[in-house]
Amino acid sequence: MKLLQINLQQKKLQNFFVPFLFIDFLFCTKHTKSTKSSVQADEFFNKHRYSRFSVSLISSSFYRMKKTTVLLLMIMVIVLQENIFAQSNPQTAIALIKRIVPQRANLFAVESMQKENDKDVFEIESKNDKIILRGNNGVAVASALYYYLTELCNCQITWNGTNLSLSKNLPLVIKKIHKNTPYQYRYYLNYCTFNYTMSWWDWDRWQKEIDWMALHGVNMPLAITGEEYTWYKVYKDIGFSDDELKDFFSGPSYFAWFWMGNLDGWGGPLPLNWMKSHAELQEKILKRERELGMIPVLPAFTGHVPAAFKKKFPLAKLKKTNWNNGFADTYILDSQDSMFAELGKKFLREQTSSFGTDHLYSADTFNENEPPSDDSAFLSALSARIYQGMHDADSAATWVMQGWLFYSDRKFWKTPQIEALLKAVPDNRMILLDLAAEIEPIWKRTESFYGKPWIWNMINNFGGNINLFGRIERVANDPAMALNDPSSKRMSGIGLTMEGIEQNPAIYELMMDNTWRNQPIDLNDWLRKYALNRYGVNDDDLVKAWQILRQTVYNGKEIRDGAESIVTGRPTFDSTTVWTRTKLNYAPEDLIPAWDLFMTAASKGIKTDGFEFDLVDITRQVLANYASPLQKKWAIAFREDDTVAFNKYSHDFIELIDDMDKLLSSRKDFLLGPWLSSARNWGTDPQEKALYERNARDLITLWGDANSPLHEYANRQWSGLLNDFYKQRWLQFFALLQDGLQHNTKPDLDGFEKKIRTWEWNWVNDQKAFPMQTSSKPVIQAREMYKKYRKRIGDIYGR
Repeated sequence: MKLLQINLQQKKLQNFFVPFLFIDFLFCTKHTKSTKSSVQADEFFNKHRYSRFSVSLISSSFYRMKKTTVLLLMIMVIVLQENIFAQSNPQTAIALIKRIVPQRANLFAVESMQKENDKDVFEIESKNDKIILRGNNGVAVASALYYYLTELCNCQITWNGTNLSLSKNLPLVIKKIHKNTPYQYRYYLNYCTFNYTMSWWDWDRWQKEIDWMALHGVNMPLAITGEEYTWYKVYKDIGFSDDELKDFFSGPSYFAWFWMGNLDGWGGPLPLNWMKSHAELQEKILKRERELGMIPVLPAFTGHVPAAFKKKFPLAKLKKTNWNNGFADTYILDSQDSMFAELGKKFLREQTSSFGTDHLYSADTFNENEPPSDDSAFLSALSARIYQGMHDADSAATWVMQGWLFYSDRKFWKTPQIEALLKAVPDNRMILLDLAAEIEPIWKRTESFYGKPWIWNMINNFGGNINLFGRIERVANDPAMALNDPSSKRMSGIGLTMEGIEQNPAIYELMMDNTWRNQPIDLNDWLRKYALNRYGVNDDDLVKAWQILRQTVYNGKEIRDGAESIVTGRPTFDSTTVWTRTKLNYAPEDLIPAWDLFMTAASKGIKTDGFEFDLVDITRQVLANYASPLQKKWAIAFREDDTVAFNKYSHDFIELIDDMDKLLSSRKDFLLGPWLSSARNWGTDPQEKALYERNARDLITLWGDANSPLHEYANRQWSGLLNDFYKQRWLQFFALLQDGLQHNTKPDLDGFEKKIRTWEWNWVNDQKAFPMQTSSKPVIQAREMYKKYRKRIGDIYGR
């Protein structure tokens, strides 16, 4: 087996540090035989993020060194380790600066500094005609850069709009700025994000995201790209054939649920080309994240095995389980089976051989799957065995666990069950993610996870749906309130765990602005600054508009997550569907004044990237909301046999979908074409391209097969999808209803349901190309929609 990769920023330093680390290890174990010393040695390696297994064998002469010599060498190691960034990391930070501000990069200089209280810190000052960015690692330096850009240059970098309009002479830092974070960890990503947004990302897109992460202070990213190739090698090594594995690995759109044990094979068979290419992509991702000082969280074994396992190992203790979302059973290997520990060990060793380790491992055994028993002793033993499997492969292993199960299945996970699961693992070897703390803080009903370190996370988005939504007050206040609450005990970080990104940039900017603060954020000041940075002007109308958004779409009341539009639902007379939930957390008419104010600002000539996105997005939301009263009108007309009114309002409904598609065609953020094209780009032949496109189409429409109960869960308001999918379904529905009115017959709704499922599945398997580029200008399109709809919508709401 290969030596495990040491997490150092530059490979050339590896051989220099290894002997010193080994000396420390030898001193702890050779000169002091106590158990305490062995534990201290483990903790040293864990703290400095080096694996014992990484250490090459050193000459036995080290054993004969005098104690004083060893101690001096140990001191040298610590000093050198504290200054490792100074020796090895500036180039990584400088390269990031060049990517972010290429025309001004020469005006910045990078220097190192030590951590404060074992947490990240940065400084900014002007010296010798340079802006000095000083930090203890690449993330700290990148955060210093972003602080300078946002606070002194009125700039902003988001997924949906960037303003980097810099003056020729950069502003001087009058007084040195010093910031330290109160949070050891700043976590990022959800398993679902890797599919609802990241399914088709290449290295170029990943590089941009890692830069975004560093700028926003992220230092603990979930890193699960390429996991399937590790499993492929493990199963091949224990004798499985490709034929036995072809129904195990899912297609690329479904890895999150495959990794979590919810489904097998759907969207496959997965080509080996994909596995190899994404293992290579993972190497690049991890290399960059580590160079910047991040601590990636890699996956661990949770028991999910191929269905063929029961034939290969007939004596194995397997549990059949089902996610209850239209997919076949999956199989979980009982943790009491001796093969459980062996497979877990083989996986971690294979993974570490390929990708190295930072000793943080993600494992969620019962994600939306209920355990076979609620007995506390059973759950405690189960948890202990899972951890032991990690520990056997890596003595410095720390289990990072999503707390989603305690939220999603609270009927099962009551106090005795949660306590039993958590307390079986040593406190310093487990970190809990309070995954949706802005919705329901689980830490408050678990005594702060019974002594475990834990992270306050914001989830905000489900399914990658497009809507304006967020709990802005909670995001501004709750992280710091929890931090300063004595009952929060070992709160160790904050994070983002959304299912999909590339929407609602204000909420994510706000959340990560907590990184360098220990007090709640004043939203009045923050929103004014946000608007200035985003739009490049200090405009009172836009500040007023954001106060309206604060009280409407971002008020976080009543509903769990953002509402969709009935437009995206499978045609129905109802005002909502299972996965197209239309209930708003505000009166729709209350959003209109914000629309008015944005249109007024547009007339002033404001044209920053962020302004154009927001103008389109607010216009989209107003039109999406308007679909509900329109639906009520045609539904009432049909029930009253009013053909004239039905034809008028059904026509208006279809026209609205057309206009939404036209509006969204003005921003690449809202195009279907890039999503499908990026999927096809991974294919090496026509068959692979077709497979990946089918995955991409399926996830955002049916999710599964023609009878999938999850249809529309991941719906998107995208140009191309609106006209080619949603509108076509409504046209067929309206044709059925018009026929019923014409012949005075009751429409066969059950027959329509069967027919439309077949039509949807045919759409999923189609390969029609869609535009890759915008076809109009955002401000022009928004003005056109405003002119056409402002009075109509105002009349219907009495505004």
